[in-house]
Amino acid sequence: MSGGSVERVRAALAAAGHDDTVQAFPEGTRSAADAAAAVGCEVAQIAKSIVFRAGERAVLVVASGANRVDTAKVEAATGLKVRRADGGWVRDVTGFAIGGVAPLGHLAPPVVLVDEDLFALDRVWAAAGSPMHVFATTPGALLRISGGTRADVKEGA
Repeated sequence: MSGGSVERVRAALAAAGHDDTVQAFPEGTRSAADAAAAVGCEVAQIAKSIVFRAGERAVLVVASGANRVDTAKVEAATGLKVRRADGGWVRDVTGFAIGGVAPLGHLAPPVVLVDEDLFALDRVWAAAGSPMHVFATTPGALLRISGGTRADVKEGA
């Protein structure tokens, strides 16, 4: 399944006018720490995708790998009641397996929030459709291509 998912991300990047910066890391990029080690960057530079469920709608939070996401802040920013989504539902609604959920190229467009903390960084890396693929981008480009809203989503701040 990952081949088709990665190609969907590549197509979505092209459609958004973003360079194809997808790279494969056979050792895996499933967690923010794994991705940072593979890419050779700080954990904070990993733009991790956290999917919540608001009824039948997906809410995607693209958060700094260094941060935990505060569900109450997500609800305040979206006006939606959210809960953690299980892997099967995430795959069905987004077309991506957990560990490879990209910020674009979803089967059904999610509500997207982009972590305010990412904007302090020059370059970030986001999942590109599989637990072994990421792409490089900037926080501004990430906001644009995801159709997201910049938001404070960090727990404890």
